[in-house]
Amino acid sequence: MWRKGKRYGDESGAGFSAQPAKFSKAYSDDGSGDIVVCELSKGRRVTVRNWQGRIVVDIREFYFKDGKELPGKKGISLPLDQWEILRDHIEEINEAVMENA
Repeated sequence: MWRKGKRYGDESGAGFSAQPAKFSKAYSDDGSGDIVVCELSKGRRVTVRNWQGRIVVDIREFYFKDGKELPGKKGISLPLDQWEILRDHIEEINEAVMENA
């Protein structure tokens, strides 16, 4: 079920961020071959990777354990067909965000 979240400028600081995402498009240093496309916030990033022989767009939270940064459970891996559907609907999504912002 979809619920409206906090908006930018709320006292809680939750919601839309005033800072743009950091674009780095770099290969990860752990030898996995993941391409970090965008760092959304301190613990969230967008990566493109090969998982079980498929290319996926991964939007995921990361955490630190024993000095290593590891992917968390919270996130989504979109196969290319689902990524293309999302990409094709970005304008409609952006319009809906602007209407509700």
